[in-house]
Amino acid sequence: MSDLGNYRKSYEKSELLESEIDPNPMMQFQKWFYEVEEFGGIDEVNAMTVSSIGLDGFPKARVVLLKKYDENGFVFYTNYNSGKGKAIQQHPQVCLSFFWPSIERQVIIKGIAKKVPSSVSDNYFHSRPVGSQLGALASPQSEVISSRNFLVEHLKNLEKEFEGKEILRPENWGGFLVEPISMEFWQGRANRLHDRIRYTLNNLDWEIDRLAP
Repeated sequence: MSDLGNYRKSYEKSELLESEIDPNPMMQFQKWFYEVEEFGGIDEVNAMTVSSIGLDGFPKARVVLLKKYDENGFVFYTNYNSGKGKAIQQHPQVCLSFFWPSIERQVIIKGIAKKVPSSVSDNYFHSRPVGSQLGALASPQSEVISSRNFLVEHLKNLEKEFEGKEILRPENWGGFLVEPISMEFWQGRANRLHDRIRYTLNNLDWEIDRLAP
């Protein structure tokens, strides 16, 4: 076993003050997202952890890619018949979290997930590379399969079947929109006295609080 007690880092790159934040958390998110992109050091700035309540009652977290955000919330895509998809449809209360270590920041979002309109999923599906479109057809996501070769052969057969043809989005594949009800912005600070600013939706207004680290 390894003792990791000496793994320590002092966070000193920035600060988060009430006098400098945007009153709208989505605008604050956009500001931070752009700053992380400009700072660099992260391969996929849009990578986020989606935590949901599984059908077995256990929480489960996995990393997916954010594909859109606007005033309505955050959109990602998945197989609706996957473990994740089934869990979210049964328990739409989810948590999204972004960790950007190069700039010592986290964003933690609580929200309610719902399917995006079919037309939105269609448009995004057809914007994907052909290989990714076929991959969505080839993989029975979260199901037990016999081997890697099962996927490889299935994909080869689909490539032949759809050669020169339009690939229609499968009905069990599409997007979820997470409408936020709480958004916390975390900025690392020295001596573990981190800045934590939380926005909480109250009716149509956002209330802002500072949390102790």
